Amino acid sequence: MSASNWIDAVPVAAQPAAEKTEAARWSIAKRIAFRFTFAYLLLYNLPFPFEVIPATEPYAQKYYFDVWTTVTQAVARQVFGVPADILPAGSGDTTFNYVQLFCYVVLAAAVTVVWSLLDRRRASYTRLHEWLRLYIRFALGATMVSYGAFKVIQAQFPPPSLDRLLQPFGDASPMGILWTFMGASAAYNVFTGASEILGGVLLMFRRTVLLGAVVSAAVLANIVALNFFYDVPVKQYSLHLLAMATFLAAPDLRRMIEFFILHRPPDLFSAKWLRVAGMVLRTAVVIVVVVFMLARSRKAAGPANAPPPRSPLYGIWNVDSLTVNGVERPPLITDAKRWRRLVFDRPQVVAIQTMDDHRQRYFLALDENNGTMNLKKREEKSSVSLEYRRPDPNTLIVDGIMGGETLHATMHRGEVPKFLLTTRGFHWINEYPFNR
Repeated sequence: MSASNWIDAVPVAAQPAAEKTEAARWSIAKRIAFRFTFAYLLLYNLPFPFEVIPATEPYAQKYYFDVWTTVTQAVARQVFGVPADILPAGSGDTTFNYVQLFCYVVLAAAVTVVWSLLDRRRASYTRLHEWLRLYIRFALGATMVSYGAFKVIQAQFPPPSLDRLLQPFGDASPMGILWTFMGASAAYNVFTGASEILGGVLLMFRRTVLLGAVVSAAVLANIVALNFFYDVPVKQYSLHLLAMATFLAAPDLRRMIEFFILHRPPDLFSAKWLRVAGMVLRTAVVIVVVVFMLARSRKAAGPANAPPPRSPLYGIWNVDSLTVNGVERPPLITDAKRWRRLVFDRPQVVAIQTMDDHRQRYFLALDENNGTMNLKKREEKSSVSLEYRRPDPNTLIVDGIMGGETLHATMHRGEVPKFLLTTRGFHWINEYPFNR
C-alpha cells in the first residue's frame, strides 16, 4: 500500500472523479497558500516530536529554543525597538511570543517565495498535504492529551487554596476567578480533561481523524473563549490549536455540510402544497420563538443602552454605630452579630455584612414615601419592617425590631472601590500571568 493510501482515511479508488481531477491540478493561489501553510505550521510546531521524546527532549529544549531566543530578541531590538527579555513562562502572550510569531510569518513567506520560484511547475501537493496532516494530527493530538491529562489529575487547576478562599471576591482578577471555579470542582476537571484527551486520541487514528478534529475544535473553541474573555495569556497559542483542528477538518467540510445540512429527511406529507405549508409554518414558528425570547430578555434587562436598575439607597453603607436594646455594640471583629455594613445595589435586594464578614441577603421592599424597608429572607415567609431616614445624602439612620431585638444604626456611605475583577480589562500582551 502506498504512503498516500496509508495516510488517507478514504481509499484513493473510492474518491469521486471530481476530487481526483482537482488533486491533479491545483490553482496557483491554492499552491501558494499550501506552501505558506506548510512552512508556517512546521515552524510553529517544531521541535515536535523531539520535545516529547525523553532521549531528545534536553537537546530540543537547549539548542532549538536557544537559537530562537537569540533570533527573536535581536528582531525585537532591531525591528521593533522593544526588549523581549521576558521569556515565555506561564504566559504565552509575551512580547517575545508576538515577535517570534512575526519571525515565523516572515520566514514562512520567504520560504513560500523561494519554493514557488523553484517548484512553480508542480501541479499539486496532494501527498505532501497528507504528510502535513499526519504531522499536525500528532502534534495537536499530543497537545490535547497533555492538557487533558493535567486536568484529569487536576494539576493545571488545583483546588482553591486557603488564602484564595479567604480573598474578597472583587479583589480577584478575571483569570483568578477562572482558576478558582475550575479548581473548585474535581469532577468538572475530569470532564473537560477527558474531552481533550478524547479529541487528541481520535486524531491519532486515521479512521477517526474527522471526528477527532470536530471534537477538538469544539473543546478548543470554548478554551479560546475562556482565554479571551477572562484575559488568560494563552490567547495566541489556543487560537493556533483551534486553527490546526480546523485545518484537519477542512478537507471534509463538503461532506459535513452534505451530511448535517443538505441531506433531505423523509417527507411528512405526500402533497406538495402540504410540504410548502409545513415549511412556511416551521419558519414562522422559528422566527416567533427567537423574537419572543429576545424580547423577553430585553424586557428583563431593561431599556437598551440604559444602566442596570439601582436601588435608591445604592452604595456601601458602613455602620458607624449600632445600638441593640439600648446598648452600644462596639465594632469588634469577634462580634459575629454586629452589623459592619449594608450594601444596596439592585432595587429588590439588600445585603447585611457582619463583623466576621458573613453576608446575609434579603429581599427588599423599599417605601421611600414612608421611609420604610421590608426585609425578607428567601427561606422565610415573614418579613421585618424597619424605618429609615437620611439627614443628608451620605448618612443613613435605621430603626426597628429585628430578631426580637430593638436596633438603632447610624451609617455613612463609603466610596465604591474599583474592583480588580471588573476593571482588569483585556490585554493582548501579558508578560506574566495575571492570576490574582
